[in-house]
Amino acid sequence: MARENNRPQRKQDRDDGLCKKLIAVNRITKVVKGGRKMRFSALVVIGDENGKVGCGSGKANEVPEAIEKASAQARKAMRPVSMVGTTIPHTVIGKFGRGSVLMMPAEEGTGVIAGGPVRAVMEAAGIKNIRTKSHGSNNPINMVKAVISGLNELKTAEEVALLRGKSVEEIKA
Repeated sequence: MARENNRPQRKQDRDDGLCKKLIAVNRITKVVKGGRKMRFSALVVIGDENGKVGCGSGKANEVPEAIEKASAQARKAMRPVSMVGTTIPHTVIGKFGRGSVLMMPAEEGTGVIAGGPVRAVMEAAGIKNIRTKSHGSNNPINMVKAVISGLNELKTAEEVALLRGKSVEEIKA
């Protein structure tokens, strides 16, 4: 018999041509004079599977409202990701809080070697071949923000050459 998994299932919706993935839903309890007040927080990643990705978190009294708020925030936070084919241009370490994620380019056919929240971000961004290793915090919020910060640091050889006012051949030499 299949074992029950108490982690929330990652939902994948398509709206406006965007890939929306629900990473985590947490119940928050605030103790007040009259008792306990329950709220929910949601962490969502949205990407176009073609080099743009963003994450957002939302809090509300009901789960669907929290997901909707998180989705709206993620849509606003979408940033382009530098890619070479279906992988990243170079090795990078993304850091946020005590968590860090090492991301390394991989050859065609490798697939996404990543766990949990990192995999969801890579799939939403459209990265098909990558190797990752997370260190430090395994908190989904910190991991997702570390991955996003690492992806924002990526630059292709063409972008570096343009910044320096040189040709790509001069940069690679």
